[in-house]
Amino acid sequence: MSEMAVPEVNKRLLGELQEMGFPLAQATRALHFSDNSSIDAAVNWLFDHQNDPDIDQMPLVPVNIEIETSDPSSVAEEVKLKAQELRDQVRIKKENEEKKLEREREKERRRSGKELLEAKSNQEENERKRNIALRKAEKEQEKKDRDRIRQKLQQDKAERRRMLGLPVEDPPPSIKSASNLMQQVKVPVTFVTVPTTELMVDCLRSLKRNHKDDGTKARRAFQTLLIYVGNVARNPDEEKFRKIRISNPAFQERVGNMKEGTEFLELCGFEIVGGKFLFLPRDKVDMEVLKSAGTALNSAITNPFFGLLSK
Repeated sequence: MSEMAVPEVNKRLLGELQEMGFPLAQATRALHFSDNSSIDAAVNWLFDHQNDPDIDQMPLVPVNIEIETSDPSSVAEEVKLKAQELRDQVRIKKENEEKKLEREREKERRRSGKELLEAKSNQEENERKRNIALRKAEKEQEKKDRDRIRQKLQQDKAERRRMLGLPVEDPPPSIKSASNLMQQVKVPVTFVTVPTTELMVDCLRSLKRNHKDDGTKARRAFQTLLIYVGNVARNPDEEKFRKIRISNPAFQERVGNMKEGTEFLELCGFEIVGGKFLFLPRDKVDMEVLKSAGTALNSAITNPFFGLLSK
């Protein structure tokens, strides 16, 4: 039976991944399966496999393979069969993940469509109420104008009769009576507060538009932000997931060199502490905000026209 051990990985790259907030097991697994090639390859592997059931388990590889046969051709054939079996398992797993991802995308498209319809309906309803209020105000103003003209005609008529020495038959209405007709019309005013979700989407759109000539850079930023948000959502009590060193080279290359990246993390609740860290206090972790952030990032990643057709 083969002895299992943790594989050897690049210590420098492992340290950088841990500084970015990735657990030791995830960082080791990512470097091992990306052949220790680079930080980008490891982060991309984590993004593609973040939903794997064993993502938080330390990887193990055999260190000793004992062959109990003297027939080399038999051993080679067995190795080939085992390799093919592993490849088939990986292919089937990937196909299942793609199907699951497509179902999630379809759900998101339907949900987004429903939200757009609801928002449009609410906007139309608010516009209808506003038009009704304006028409009511116009009618009230017309009534006041008619009362004022009627009062002025009655006053002019009474003045002419006094000048002719005739009795005043129709005294003008008293100032008090006239003032009772002058009622102020209060038009309701609707104050619209921009939801945090819309601010997040606008921030991501701005990032993509400002880097439209380098789509890979924007997509890589979205993927990295999604990993940060996902780590906090899954482990809200772990401080290492809520603390990002601003000077970290990998963070700067993927997110920190774009002002929209830092702005997006601030919308998620992160605060700049001492100019050295982006820190999200535990009492400010809002799961609804993190969920909205994840939804916005998934849309930015999966929608090829995200941020290009909006104003």
